[in-house]
Amino acid sequence: MIAQAKEQFKKLFHKEPLIVSSPGRINLIGEHTDYNEGFVLPAAIDKKIIYAIALNGTDTCNAYALFNNETASFSLKDIRPGGGWANYLKGVVYQLQQRGLEVKGFDCVITGDIPIGAGMSSSAAVEGGLNVALDHLLGFDLSRMDMAKVGQLAEHTFPGVKCGIMDQFANLHGQKDRVMLLDCRSLEFTYFPFEFSKDYKIVLVNSMVHHSLASSEYNVRRAQCEEGVKILQEFFPDINSLRNLTSAQVEQYKHQLPAKVYDRCLYVTQENERVEKACAHLQRNELKEAGELMFASHEGLSKMYEVSCAELDFLAGLARNRAEVAGARMMGGGFGGCTINLVKTGGVEGFVAYVQQEYQHKYGKVPEVYVTSIEDGAKVVN
Repeated sequence: MIAQAKEQFKKLFHKEPLIVSSPGRINLIGEHTDYNEGFVLPAAIDKKIIYAIALNGTDTCNAYALFNNETASFSLKDIRPGGGWANYLKGVVYQLQQRGLEVKGFDCVITGDIPIGAGMSSSAAVEGGLNVALDHLLGFDLSRMDMAKVGQLAEHTFPGVKCGIMDQFANLHGQKDRVMLLDCRSLEFTYFPFEFSKDYKIVLVNSMVHHSLASSEYNVRRAQCEEGVKILQEFFPDINSLRNLTSAQVEQYKHQLPAKVYDRCLYVTQENERVEKACAHLQRNELKEAGELMFASHEGLSKMYEVSCAELDFLAGLARNRAEVAGARMMGGGFGGCTINLVKTGGVEGFVAYVQQEYQHKYGKVPEVYVTSIEDGAKVVN
């Protein structure tokens, strides 16, 4: 990918580029908790976006995407939303400008192997890669957390997805063979060694369903959670998010909440509790117990948060029946994308064959499967 990006860049722009590698992410557990100031347990992976990029001495930003052979250009003096994938670039540049930083014109070629719509956060990888590149080229000296905040706000203002900070955080803070417990309220984080890489593999199974509903429904879920907090503030005046509540407290006031709002709030509080339990299990090398929490997470996402779909439920059910699988659940915004499965190394081949056969029989298509490893976050390669 690096060679391809370099070659195309030289062909288009006739100069040597800086190369930046920017990973996708997985999240072991803690879904839809980040924008509720809760806990998440993500990691950066070996699927990535590659940038070949250089300053051009003008007020114009030019981008060429190898994955669809499209070009985009915009002026630094008048950045407005619009233009599909270019929105992510525009959003980053705009948010850097809002911080009082002088962004200069650049040329770039973008390629990558993160499957679009599979829940591995290709958008955060695009944002993080550009952040790292411009920080390096222009000497902004931003912290990794500042870059994550820039990416998050970029997504809020240009594509219009009111995401939490997990995706951007994981993209920029990833470390090889480590997962990260992030407190999305304080933004404090702790690394946990993922010491199972010899015995277990992280296997992502793509439902091949593109999550077209995810953006709009994501914002609906966020609003429902905020509605729940507003109602529950009557009984707990000091709270400002679901992070401040336990699942028992939500259950106590079930009858004060609309049914859907109750389900959303109960799921989020239970999921926060599951993340904390999962970390304790990982510290004790209890992968099977952590895996059971992943299965419970999927059940909550499907029945209470209602962000799964028939295909994801089917895949999670297949994994549940396999002895070589420690845990599985849907991953990402939902309505399609991937399941994440912890599979014994010796059982990966059999698991993949079984899942692909059963899924093809049920839905008439063979799901793509990605056996991933946990890698470093976004970085300059040369």
